[in-house]
Amino acid sequence: MFAIFDDDVLLISHVDPNQALSSCSPHPIELDGAEWPSVEHYVIAMRFEDPQWREKIRQASHPRLVRKMAKTLFKRRKPNWKTERQVYMTRGMYIKCKTWPLVAKELLETADRQIVDTTEYDYFWGIGRDTRGENRFGKVLEDVRRKLKEETSNEGSV
Repeated sequence: MFAIFDDDVLLISHVDPNQALSSCSPHPIELDGAEWPSVEHYVIAMRFEDPQWREKIRQASHPRLVRKMAKTLFKRRKPNWKTERQVYMTRGMYIKCKTWPLVAKELLETADRQIVDTTEYDYFWGIGRDTRGENRFGKVLEDVRRKLKEETSNEGSV
């Protein structure tokens, strides 16, 4: 599924590796002293304090596999993960945009559209099946877009 545009809303899925704005797209990033194959690899690894598990996650061949690994390790995640997860996703997506100018360009081209993550079974990052989810991934992208716009306007005024 590719991003769908209309006048006011951009629909995307953060788990679709074919979308450049997805956290699962194969755009490696460098953060916290390591290169991560995708933002999804990075965010999932940060759920855990154990460096061995982080490394196993970092080396996983596909974001889908990373997500399965995280489910099996659910009880071992950091106790404060729920309060930190959006920070890690924001960092990852921001670094992705700074590392990959074409991804930043695509995000900036969304103008002021609302970004909605249509992931059906994720009520935190997406809107879920009944559209009552929190859409945090869409909000992360909007925040990153706002930051990129600020940086662009500040560069022009220097």
